Amino acid sequence: MEQARALLASVFGFDDFRPGQAEIVEAVTKGSNVLAIMPTGGGKSLCFQLPALCSDGLTVVISPLIALMRDQVEGLRAAGVAAGALTSGNTDEENDAIFAALNEGSLKLLYMAPERLASGGTLPLLKRAGVAHIAVDEAHCVSQWGHDFRPDYLRIGDLRRALGVPLAAFTATADAETRAEIVTRLFDGDAPEIFLRGFDRPNIHLAFAVKDSPRRQILDFAGARKGQSGIVYCGTRAKTESLAKALVESGHNALAYHGGMDGDRRREVERRFQQDDEVIVVATVAFGMGIDKPDIRWVAHADLPKSIEGYYQEIGRAGRDGAPAETLTLYGADDIRFRRSQIDESPAPPERRAADHARLNALLGLAEAQTCRRQTLLAFFGEEATACGHCDLCDTPPEIFDGTEAVRKALSAVLRCDQGFGAGHLIDVLMGKSSDKTKQWGHDALSVFGVGREYSKPQWQAVFRQMMGADLIRPDPARFGALFMTEPAMPILKGEGTITLRRDTITKTKSYPVVRALVGEEDAPLLSALKAKRRGLAEEARVPAYVVFPDRTLIEMAQNRPQTLDAMARIGGVGAKKLERYGDIFLAVILGAEAPHMHPARRKLASEGGGDLFDQLQTIQTRLTRGDCGTLKPLTLTPSQISKIVKMRPRDIDALSRIVGEARAERFGADMIDALSA
Repeated sequence: MEQARALLASVFGFDDFRPGQAEIVEAVTKGSNVLAIMPTGGGKSLCFQLPALCSDGLTVVISPLIALMRDQVEGLRAAGVAAGALTSGNTDEENDAIFAALNEGSLKLLYMAPERLASGGTLPLLKRAGVAHIAVDEAHCVSQWGHDFRPDYLRIGDLRRALGVPLAAFTATADAETRAEIVTRLFDGDAPEIFLRGFDRPNIHLAFAVKDSPRRQILDFAGARKGQSGIVYCGTRAKTESLAKALVESGHNALAYHGGMDGDRRREVERRFQQDDEVIVVATVAFGMGIDKPDIRWVAHADLPKSIEGYYQEIGRAGRDGAPAETLTLYGADDIRFRRSQIDESPAPPERRAADHARLNALLGLAEAQTCRRQTLLAFFGEEATACGHCDLCDTPPEIFDGTEAVRKALSAVLRCDQGFGAGHLIDVLMGKSSDKTKQWGHDALSVFGVGREYSKPQWQAVFRQMMGADLIRPDPARFGALFMTEPAMPILKGEGTITLRRDTITKTKSYPVVRALVGEEDAPLLSALKAKRRGLAEEARVPAYVVFPDRTLIEMAQNRPQTLDAMARIGGVGAKKLERYGDIFLAVILGAEAPHMHPARRKLASEGGGDLFDQLQTIQTRLTRGDCGTLKPLTLTPSQISKIVKMRPRDIDALSRIVGEARAERFGADMIDALSA
């Protein structure tokens, strides 16, 4: 692991591993088969990229989308790593360069889509290239129970057997059922080393709100975060277009994205979102996997997601750099009815539909949660947590009341109306509202007619929505969405059970998460200047801004304000290659003046952590140039000699003399050996 830690600092610019990374890197490096479930933003990619640099041979990375592969390759190349991707979007020149690197044995990581495994030439190519490891990104795609199933992922198991090399699979979202299928499909059922590193994303603020003028809610949320990159997910293609237009009219740089757009237009949206700062994409879930932009600051859902796994995957695209990020999910009774009908009308077998209802129930439980949302979310993935203090319910704890009587009245209305009517009609019955429909069906004569006059129509709508959220009632697709009771409702109807409801969602109080600034007020101007410099460099190089430096690195620069290249090298994400390429440029922004000139030998040590020792030895040399007495013949050391001493760390005068000669070792040796020992 010493080599891995050294490369972690020199190539990737990190002082230490993130929680859970070290054990996975060690297992992959030693050649174990590995399945790692890590939260988005937890550093999955590093867990196969770093072992590839520590090992001989080629690591093949199976990844689902071209955009994802290109982003990772660009980031690796910017850090000085030999990486390439074979994709359908490559030019002939790009492919020729990759084939040449494979023949030379100089390539360390080769990315390819699972669809390429169907080509007859792929296996012979990989056998000739000397593959040492296989890494599988987004491994949940292999599962037919997962939310992003890709049939070609099923070929990966055959590839592992044909090459006879270890395989490491990574994903952020996989419940127990999905994990079991991954093991079966990729590892032939032979248990790999499994690392379950948790699902918590503590930097992401979770919030839900009941729909109340939802377009205005999204515009207000985005308006409070102007200048930050974000994603708005919508349930329909038409809504992405109309909401993107509304955001543009409100002064935002917003783009629509959905599966009905032609390929060139979709790719242009992807390019602009990746490369430009401050872009909002309004999208269906077609804008999903492959989004590797680390500095997305917020994700909003204009409509309820399909499942809790889908929700977790989508909000996980925010804050991948570890800096603060926010979410807002809007929902209402219509969303719940729509998602239920989607499941009921699907051609899936009954057991799959039941599982999908259970996943939706988990999401609805999160939406209508009465205590910390993070606790509720993590409980679905089998994790226990204390109250986070960092969600809307922890910010403002909701008022809870005993809703048993109201729910019993509503259930009685459902039952008395023969489970054949929707919420609108049932509310008319409860409120004693005489209408043509209540008279037609004789419901104005029912015992429940008018028993619910204590609530207004909007309040009863909130009660019914919370009942649907608790899966006490469901829409019946065979009866045009009429509400029917489920088994859990019976004890409440019979007076054998109780239920609590949230008063805030009944009284409709508007609230949005407060804007959380990335840095303090005094550091904001410097962060803005650093981002402007990054944008210019990225545009010049035609790469996404975060390939230069991610937000998290710029935030640390703005807060710590390094004054030298040595201090700059200690900023997270500043590796040797990036220090050499960008160090002076960003240091000049911080200093407000050109960075001081530095000898190349000394500059190289800045990134390797020996800069301070170089300065100490140079001071000793200056002091002893004419000896302690100040009258001897001048002797000096070149910067290259001092750099060599720092790197080799001689322990005695004899070792030092082999580097600089006897005369200089005699003049400077004692003091320098003391400095080296210290």
